[in-house]
Amino acid sequence: MTLKRREFLRWGAVGAGAALFSSAGGAVPSMLYNQPQAPADPLAPLPQMQAPVAPTSPAGIDPSLFQRAKAAMDQHGIAYRDMIGIVDFSQPSSEMRFHVVDLQNGNVESHLVAHGRGSDPDHSGYLQRFSNEPGSYASSNGTYTTGDIYDGKHGTSMRLAGLDWTNNNAEARAIVIHSAWYAEPEVLAEHGQLGRSEGCFAMPQRSQWEVMQKLTAGHMIYAEKIA
Repeated sequence: MTLKRREFLRWGAVGAGAALFSSAGGAVPSMLYNQPQAPADPLAPLPQMQAPVAPTSPAGIDPSLFQRAKAAMDQHGIAYRDMIGIVDFSQPSSEMRFHVVDLQNGNVESHLVAHGRGSDPDHSGYLQRFSNEPGSYASSNGTYTTGDIYDGKHGTSMRLAGLDWTNNNAEARAIVIHSAWYAEPEVLAEHGQLGRSEGCFAMPQRSQWEVMQKLTAGHMIYAEKIA
């Protein structure tokens, strides 16, 4: 074998070795990154994942009041569960405290509503007490269902039935939803509060129509004061 041929073979072998080393060197990181992960320790505690926090109530409604209303809906087996009326008598009569809630999308429409004069004898604008007694002229707390619409002494009105021991005299006391001049926004603007009913849910005329259209017969209204 000539010198040139021996040199050629020697350098060829060196080149092949270098190529092999380069190939292997390039494969090492890939091999390292693709190593199988060690199995998880079955006794190790699971990582703490923070669960998403769902809203506890629609905007503008006391969460505890909303939860009580939903519990009452289940307790009384209310069939119509698309809409609900929630009256927050913790708020003064100057506030939009009659809430109509769309339970399907969480939308809320709020309205003025008066309370009974027997619940606020000093005419402070705040409900002081509830009563279910005939002749008390007070508002009653608890669960109501809406009834038929009729024409009475207050004009167009909607009957209510009380489902709890705290308001089961509602029909006998003729506690209804009706409009009243003393519940109109102009009275609030002039006096800083609404007038008082004899226990009925007295509302501005426009609000009354909107409420009756949403809370048709068989829907629920929950009225309460959260201490």
